[in-house]
Amino acid sequence: MKQDSTRNTSYTVDCEDYVHVVKFNPFDNGNGCSLIAYGGNNYVVVGTCRFQEEDAEVEGMQYKTLRTFHHGIRVDAIAWSPESRLDAIPPQIRFCTAASDRKLRLFTSDLQDKNEFKTFDGHSDYINDLVFAPNEGQEVASVSDDHTCRVWDLEGNEKAHFVLRSPGMSVCWHPEEAFKLMVAEKNGTIRFYDLITQQAILSLACDQTPLMSADWCLKNTLKIGAVAGSDWLIWDITRSSYPQDKRPVHVDRGRLFRWSRVNENLFATTGYPGKTTTQLLVHHLGHPQPILTGTAAVGSGLTWHRTLPLCAVGGDHKIFFWVTEM
Repeated sequence: MKQDSTRNTSYTVDCEDYVHVVKFNPFDNGNGCSLIAYGGNNYVVVGTCRFQEEDAEVEGMQYKTLRTFHHGIRVDAIAWSPESRLDAIPPQIRFCTAASDRKLRLFTSDLQDKNEFKTFDGHSDYINDLVFAPNEGQEVASVSDDHTCRVWDLEGNEKAHFVLRSPGMSVCWHPEEAFKLMVAEKNGTIRFYDLITQQAILSLACDQTPLMSADWCLKNTLKIGAVAGSDWLIWDITRSSYPQDKRPVHVDRGRLFRWSRVNENLFATTGYPGKTTTQLLVHHLGHPQPILTGTAAVGSGLTWHRTLPLCAVGGDHKIFFWVTEM
């Protein structure tokens, strides 16, 4: 685990395969380390990270692989369950994946003898995003190119089904708004659904396409961000259904948008994987220019640490980590 100044990454972790997706556990797992999962062509690796920014006894970064889960097919998305605990006896790891065969897979492990997985069938096209219910973790929501958002229980039964007007690109569940689901569509519409009545209750429009990614700010439930076309866009949902702020950032097209989990003005975007490098930009709403620009060799995935202003992107046999300012 070395600090890598030549490519302006703060840290890198070497991986055995191309990393298609990387995801920090957004929930407290109870033991002070951060759980991280990354997906390759046919497996998911779960490990722990600790950084010198949070622990003075760590030099740079410590990374340890806990377990490699055979997946058998390329991993496209990963969601962590709030039930993952390293301080439990025995520990419990639970996460869900989406794969190119249009199935969800729910993995549960005690990192010893118990390793189970269940397959959820129902989507008829590519699954773009998935998320666990943030408080109890008893349901999973997923969105797909098949123009649906579906909510599943942990047995794989479909509990709700929302018909969309275009491919579903992002789905978010906020711990303070547990009965609402945010769904972003490729046609530029973001809708909020009431999970009790199963009705749409609010919609936002960005008036440009394609919308590729959207996120609901953890630190401020009124803030929504997205990338559409080559711009990032920010909404305050109390003020208007149209964005209050937008800026062109990626020459080709924006690919992913993720809010920091520690600061409501901090977010990151990635551009489309180019022939050689993918651009990562970290933005602060108080600054006219990006506060950090990074590149990763054909990078994919984007995730923020739970308690640090630190984000990670996957790439060719590596995970890249950038530490930014608050």
